[in-house]
Amino acid sequence: MRVDAHHHLWRYDPVDYDWIDASMLPLRQDFLLPELIHETAAAHIDATVAVQARQTLEETHWLLDLAAQSALIRGVVGWAPIASPTFPETLAQLTANPLLKGLRHVVQAEPAGFLDDPAFNAGIAALAPTGLVYDILIFARQLAEASRFVDRHPNQTFVLDHIAKPDIRHNDFAPWTSALTELARRPNVFCKLSGLVTEADWATWTPDQLRPYLDHTLEAFTPARLMLGSDWPVLTLASTYTDWFASLEAWLTPLTAAERSLIQGETAARVYQLQP
Repeated sequence: MRVDAHHHLWRYDPVDYDWIDASMLPLRQDFLLPELIHETAAAHIDATVAVQARQTLEETHWLLDLAAQSALIRGVVGWAPIASPTFPETLAQLTANPLLKGLRHVVQAEPAGFLDDPAFNAGIAALAPTGLVYDILIFARQLAEASRFVDRHPNQTFVLDHIAKPDIRHNDFAPWTSALTELARRPNVFCKLSGLVTEADWATWTPDQLRPYLDHTLEAFTPARLMLGSDWPVLTLASTYTDWFASLEAWLTPLTAAERSLIQGETAARVYQLQP
């Protein structure tokens, strides 16, 4: 099973999606299930995980409804108010739906130290008994904070999104490598190979420019803790869906068949408990 472990869907609204600024004009439109089906078919993707793009329970329920309508979307990583006193009640309601596989907060937009917040950590502590994954969305500068965060929750499964968004555009390689290696020492952390092209120059990036970042992530996490993702439709600012997966397939070529299978889908299916 070939899995796209990270994509979004939305009905565009300028208020709800105010993070789509003037530099991202192509994203100011709807991206819905028919478009996703078209893209995944062309790239021979069998299953996907839909990930939140708004921090509302309304969107989480909408994504779950879409997943229930589609054989393609096998799981949802939604949003919930993790730091809220009402989170246990919300969590109990959400986990009644088996298509919910994880939660995410847009930590990259939060001030330094957000992951040290006691209320947020209390909410994360409630996740482990449910089997839900927590997706870590951060910039590279927040990796040390993420390592401290993960150490508080050794029994929780985490997935690092977009290899922590290194500054590929400016070739800021060295600081990211050491911090990523440190986070990867924790066996309960997995990683998505996604979001790289939009951290590079959208117009001039090349597969060769991305290769050192992919190679280092592979070395740090090994195939058993890696999965592929598109970050569609954000991806479309710098690449087509099929071109992105083609570039990943070319990078995977030297690996063994077993290693490729892990990264192409087996790891994602296991971590997110996706049904075949």
